[in-house]
Amino acid sequence: MQIKETTNDGLKRAYKLTIPAADIAARIDAEVKKIAPQVKMPGFRPGKVPANLVKKMHGEQLHAQMVNDVIRESIDSLMQEKKLRPAMQPTIDLEEGYEEGKDAQLNVSLEILPDVATPDLDGLKLEKLTVPVSDAKVDEAVRNIADQQKSYKDAPKTKKAAEGDQLIIDFSGSVDGVEFEGGKAEGAALVIGSGQFIPGFEEQLTGVKTGDEKTITVTFPADYPAENLKGKDAQFAITVQQVKVETESKADEEFAKSLGLESLDKLKELLRGQLEQETNGLTRTQMKRQLLDTLAAGHDFAVPQGMVDAEFDQIWAQLEQEAAKDEDPAKAMKEIESERDDYRNIAERRVRLGLLLSEIGQKNGVEVTQQEMAMLTQQAAQQYRNEDRERFLQFIANEPMAAAQLRAPLYEDKVVDFLFDKAEVTEREVTREELEAAIEAEEVTEAKPAKKAAAKKAPAKKADAKKAPAKKVDAEEKPAAKPAAKKAAAKKTAAPKAAAKAPAKPAAKAAAKPAAAKKPAAKKAPAKK
Repeated sequence: MQIKETTNDGLKRAYKLTIPAADIAARIDAEVKKIAPQVKMPGFRPGKVPANLVKKMHGEQLHAQMVNDVIRESIDSLMQEKKLRPAMQPTIDLEEGYEEGKDAQLNVSLEILPDVATPDLDGLKLEKLTVPVSDAKVDEAVRNIADQQKSYKDAPKTKKAAEGDQLIIDFSGSVDGVEFEGGKAEGAALVIGSGQFIPGFEEQLTGVKTGDEKTITVTFPADYPAENLKGKDAQFAITVQQVKVETESKADEEFAKSLGLESLDKLKELLRGQLEQETNGLTRTQMKRQLLDTLAAGHDFAVPQGMVDAEFDQIWAQLEQEAAKDEDPAKAMKEIESERDDYRNIAERRVRLGLLLSEIGQKNGVEVTQQEMAMLTQQAAQQYRNEDRERFLQFIANEPMAAAQLRAPLYEDKVVDFLFDKAEVTEREVTREELEAAIEAEEVTEAKPAKKAAAKKAPAKKADAKKAPAKKVDAEEKPAAKPAAKKAAAKKTAAPKAAAKAPAKPAAKAAAKPAAAKKPAAKKAPAKK
């Protein structure tokens, strides 16, 4: 094989490879001899089919297979001979006009990883902002949970129903005097003001008392799911079985046991652990930002633009998704477009930090063990259905780039932990609000175009010549929201304050309730793909 370098510009390289036709022909002949004993053909005993007939029967398929094999081996030889470390998968073009019997001309273009000087880690200093979890915060969390567990008790028969009260009712609905399917129920629970029923239903029950009978008229919305009821006026005959008022939930031993726990102390212990986990996550985010800021400030070297393009595309796709959710998507997208260059800088910094962290990790023996990689792969495989799970595992096993991408976040975290251990860390106690404000301030600072700052994220693990690194944006290090386009920008790195959520109510069934829910259901966290 002949190798001719055609481009050597910065990190860009290009080569023309010439593979002699004789080499390809020799491979085909060797493969024919290998498979000939297994070929069956009428008129010949097994294993006695002449090689020229085998070649005639399977020549086209064998030729395509051997050309692919030769190309793959030639690329490997090129990387070894020139000691290349590709940043991403090389682009390989077989010149037009190639046919069997001719030399194969390959054009190979790629970007290589830069040589990164190992940084001096002596004197690295970090400040760790810690948030102690007080008994008062734990008690507040307990009260929040207790407040969500609403319960009701029977009100006096003279009590007139008001907003927030619960009614136990029987109802029967009809349109033009004819009952309709799903318009009848007994013992249905309804909280006035909950928006559970169609507009006008709950409001007309304000003021009723236990034992009252009342007929109300409501109009089904024009977009109601049932075609036969859209926009129709309906009458509901209602009997009020009971008016109930909300009772105060007590955060006591009985309440804890109602949640399946041994005691109130056990509930507090669990909540304290959750609060500590949340604040520790914020502390790590703030420390990691400091660390990456420090590293970025002391290093500036050329990075492969292909890697920058890939990182930028991920950021931009995320921003487009966020803009689509904005009240004015077009305006949000326009603001983001005006800051395209700044997001490009963010992508470039991520790549640079990724290469820098990779160099630090390799020089200091940081690695992801086989056991850790196996656990990562199995966890990722759980995101797929049974029929796709095995294919995913095979894909990871056979594709070094995919495996590197899966490994990269854990590798980066291990390098960051290594640097935390090396650094001189001073601790300072702050409130959770102060910690969140510190992270928010860093987001605003990094978003300023004048500083060309970037989200503190290193997207890639440095790979060898056969591995092109890639790194997904994780939840901890997303692009910072810029002031001008904050609504459409990616989510903040700071975790929002914990807000206890009430259990989701069961969906109203057409057969038991007269209307679809007025309020949208709470969104669930999307499953990973």
